[in-house]
Amino acid sequence: MAKNKELGLDSMGVPKSMRLTDYLGDGLGQLPLNIMSGLVGQLTYFYTEKVGLAAGMVATMLLVAKIVDAFSDLIMGKIMDAGHSPKGKCRPWFLRMALPAAVIIVLLFTVPKNAGSGFQMAYVLITNILITAVIYTAVAIPYGALMSLRTKSSDERGKMGVFRAAFGYIAGMIIAILLIPITNALGGTQAAWIKVAVVFGLISLLSLLILYKVSKENAGGEAASKEQEQAEEDVSFTEGLKILFHNKYWVIMLFLQLLMNISYGLSGAGGTYYCKYILGNDNMVALLGAVGLIPTFLGFALTGPMAAKFGMTKTCMISCALGAAACVVRVFTPYSLVTCLIGGCFTTFANIPLMCLFGAMVNNCVEYNEWKFEKRIVGMTNSANSFGCKIGSGIGGSLIGWLLAWGGYSAALDTQPGTVNIAIFAFSIYIPLALFVIMFILLLKNDLEKKYPQIVAEIQARKESR
Repeated sequence: MAKNKELGLDSMGVPKSMRLTDYLGDGLGQLPLNIMSGLVGQLTYFYTEKVGLAAGMVATMLLVAKIVDAFSDLIMGKIMDAGHSPKGKCRPWFLRMALPAAVIIVLLFTVPKNAGSGFQMAYVLITNILITAVIYTAVAIPYGALMSLRTKSSDERGKMGVFRAAFGYIAGMIIAILLIPITNALGGTQAAWIKVAVVFGLISLLSLLILYKVSKENAGGEAASKEQEQAEEDVSFTEGLKILFHNKYWVIMLFLQLLMNISYGLSGAGGTYYCKYILGNDNMVALLGAVGLIPTFLGFALTGPMAAKFGMTKTCMISCALGAAACVVRVFTPYSLVTCLIGGCFTTFANIPLMCLFGAMVNNCVEYNEWKFEKRIVGMTNSANSFGCKIGSGIGGSLIGWLLAWGGYSAALDTQPGTVNIAIFAFSIYIPLALFVIMFILLLKNDLEKKYPQIVAEIQARKESR
């Protein structure tokens, strides 16, 4: 309690418990998650261009893997909530998944080139299910829940989200900016991609081991820990799902995460196709990524002050409006490198607050569950975060493959048909525009932040009266 007293109260009157070292240690856990998601986002390009698989078949396999993956999130949430390890509910999973994460990252890129198409598709499906439905899920759900177990302060959760997003974005930008140039420099072959995957696998292994070492749970003390554990133990899987789908704010966040990650899934591999076939050079991914560092740093620097001034919800609404406006400009100048660079800067800036704050907004649903249903279900609540991420990124990645297949794309062709350009414009500009608009509308419906201080106060009063 000494730490809480020393750190004081947040803007809503909730005790603080986080110091700079806590934020840094916690943020490190986002590295392996974004390495895995970033590499998976490049798989459509890798499978079609380096292995020679059909775009439509790749899209279907990736979507099937993501669907399996998404439903595994709900199961993992329940498994975590029912955990009784002396190391905590979350921390053991970081240790358990460290080595498997490193191995499966490498296996993603070892598709046998000379095997039959049936075997190749099975290999693609199995390895993608393992990395997303098993490894990623077993890290992401506990990692997301850890935010709720560290602090009840909405302000601190928002700041944790900024640090997590910053670490994750480092991994994402390295992949976006350097993956294609580095693999091209190493020969541009499948072997080059495997070498790079080994490096990323080792980074993921080390990061998860450090996270296990430095992470903490139940900052509120032993009494709070026992109370929380009891609240989780009394909820069956079916009851937990019923509670979540009766929590309108959880449902809203589920759809927001879904839509945001469709956008991320589109931009992950979509940018490479845009550079190669619209701008004429796939190495231009590095230029776009490098320029994007400026709005990225601005986004991380300004998200905290914006959230403090406007609140998390309004900050995200401003971001969606900026992103939509940038997409509208690109609709009318799709072949312009200048517009692509400037519009990309605005959309990149717009995405940062969403990336930083959506996780914190999901965790605020934990207190709403406790207030309305007297059940916290931390793990299952955080499955909204991961469930939406998985389905969204899967749909985003698959849309690329399906649209390319519709456009008549073939990696073997020296010149692609004109319909391929339309397909690329669709997943690079038109669909992201629609997503920003829909997210803005959903955010209008989310007023939990206004009610949060009262909810926390009533929960505390309820506990004191018992």
